Amino acid sequence: MSTVYALLFIVATLVLVIGLARKIAKYAKVPAPLKIPTTPAPVTQTGVVLRMFREVVFFESLFKSTKWTWIFSWMFHLGLLLVLLRHVRYFMDSVWLPIELIQPFGMYAGFAMVAGLGGLFVRRIFVDRVRYISAPSDYLWLILLGFIGFSGLMMSFVVHTDIVAVKQFFTGIWTFSGGALPVDLPLLVHITLVIVLMLLFPFSKLLHAPGIFFSPSRNQVDNPREKRHIVPWAKALEENEKN
Repeated sequence: MSTVYALLFIVATLVLVIGLARKIAKYAKVPAPLKIPTTPAPVTQTGVVLRMFREVVFFESLFKSTKWTWIFSWMFHLGLLLVLLRHVRYFMDSVWLPIELIQPFGMYAGFAMVAGLGGLFVRRIFVDRVRYISAPSDYLWLILLGFIGFSGLMMSFVVHTDIVAVKQFFTGIWTFSGGALPVDLPLLVHITLVIVLMLLFPFSKLLHAPGIFFSPSRNQVDNPREKRHIVPWAKALEENEKN
């Protein structure tokens, strides 16, 4: 069984990395023929960087739009970030000091992650305008992420698993030294759901994570009067007409 899970994890990692790289490359090549920054927008490149920082770290536009959604979304994303950083220790023999320091925060961040997901799920059910635009996949993603978080909390606080063996298993994948995966139901459910998430992530709407950096309404400078905006293909057409 350990070999099967090791192979599944390797395949899922390759799909996740290659799929993300292809999507990001595709986003980078999509033309932005018009100046469409969401106003009020910064008029300098430095202002755009600061705007993107506020958007990525503090979800500024969501905060201005709806406070409850912002609270649940920020709880989920901050909790997820801390949990992911905490899990880095399972993939390295010598754990970095920042990863060691984050361990206690990462353990309890799982509660914030699950609570945030619960709030976002309830919002899709009870807010009419959100329920109207929700597809079945929107609920399934929240359920999948919720079960991943719940099974992780089960291992941390209820049915403790052998984390030394878990670490040997994952470090054994990268070093080809082998390692047996403990046969604990919460652990197997947790890893299976994570593998499913990794396989589907590059093809899902969860790609808003990298996609926000390529959004022209966020990453453009509001200077259409000071500088003419023309994309490379339009510039080439214009030059051909002149010649």
